Amino acid sequence: MDTILRSNYLAQLDFWQGKQVIKIITGVRRCGKSTLMQQFQQHLLQKGVAAEQIVSLNFEDIENEPLCDYLSLYNFIKDKLDPDRTTYLFFDEIQQVKDFQKTIDSLFVKPNIDIYITGSNANVLSSELATLLSGRYIEIKLLPLSFKEYISAYPEHDNLARAYRNYVQLGSFPYTLSLGNNPEAVNEYLEGLFNTVVLKDIITRKNIVDPKMLDSVVRFAFDNIGNAMSTKRIADTMTSLGRKIDVRTVERYLSALEESFILYHSSRYDIKGKQFLKTIGKYYIVDPGLRIMLLGSRKYDTGHVLENIVYLELLRRYKNVYIGKCDNLEVDFVCVEPSGLTYFQVAETTREEETLKRELTPLNQIHDHYPKYLLTLDEDPEIDYNGIRKINVLDWLTK
Repeated sequence: MDTILRSNYLAQLDFWQGKQVIKIITGVRRCGKSTLMQQFQQHLLQKGVAAEQIVSLNFEDIENEPLCDYLSLYNFIKDKLDPDRTTYLFFDEIQQVKDFQKTIDSLFVKPNIDIYITGSNANVLSSELATLLSGRYIEIKLLPLSFKEYISAYPEHDNLARAYRNYVQLGSFPYTLSLGNNPEAVNEYLEGLFNTVVLKDIITRKNIVDPKMLDSVVRFAFDNIGNAMSTKRIADTMTSLGRKIDVRTVERYLSALEESFILYHSSRYDIKGKQFLKTIGKYYIVDPGLRIMLLGSRKYDTGHVLENIVYLELLRRYKNVYIGKCDNLEVDFVCVEPSGLTYFQVAETTREEETLKRELTPLNQIHDHYPKYLLTLDEDPEIDYNGIRKINVLDWLTK
């Protein structure tokens, strides 16, 4: 199968090419960071950059292990610099290099250097690196395949509903496409991926001594995507099941899952007060297939899975995505941008009048002129309810 072009992310890299900032690509393991860097290197060659101007190193390749300390890496790169032409440096999984921030900081101040790095956990943007590079980097947050990217791999797909079911069942990691429509093979791949993230990025890095308790917290979080979820609630639930755990440990586990880009946390936003709230937020998972792999298929919560997929798509399209609060009502998502707000409600279906009323009521309580959308799986023409646009979510996902 041909490699899927990650056009949106390539456009971002193209915009920042040559600008005096370090380009940092973050995202969960195997979401396509290495492939994106290869695609951009090919793009540079097509634009006339000479091959010898590009230096690319993957630090998960054992051949590069001798370079996994900052001084060795610096000396290796220094010998490859051309004072008369820009050298493009690509460092994949840079967190494997001890004290890598010293190398990056030293290289950045040299002329004619353009730096691109990737990392699979938030340590790439540790406070130390952020301090060293303050104002001198941009982060490109890479997610697994969007639904639009996913169906681009199947030009024969003429049924979006069927494609969506496969997307939910088999997940959105790029490599799963090469496994065909084979749930057993995909499940085995996702299990290996998940275990790698948990073992390498969480248990080892965080020195976690009770992996079984971590597994319990992960399962609880996966089972409650889209639900208001506090660390106290998790701790109380674990304790009631005979697995005593304190709130601080739960916070540490959830933080580790976020740092490894397995979970995403969405805080609340008071729409009328125009302020961010510290009250209980919600968690969403990076890929629906991972959830099915761990918990099994649960048809009764397909609504929460749809909400999760919309949340991830909003992260691709907007920088700031929150859960909306309007008096005592909740708006599924509020996207806060300098240009204004955009509101989204998500429901599997609103064919029943009572359900439609329930979904429209929070949006009708908002008395501004920003866009408001109701996204559903109903295969109906677009409908406008007093300025609220009801749109088929699959059509919206593929635009």
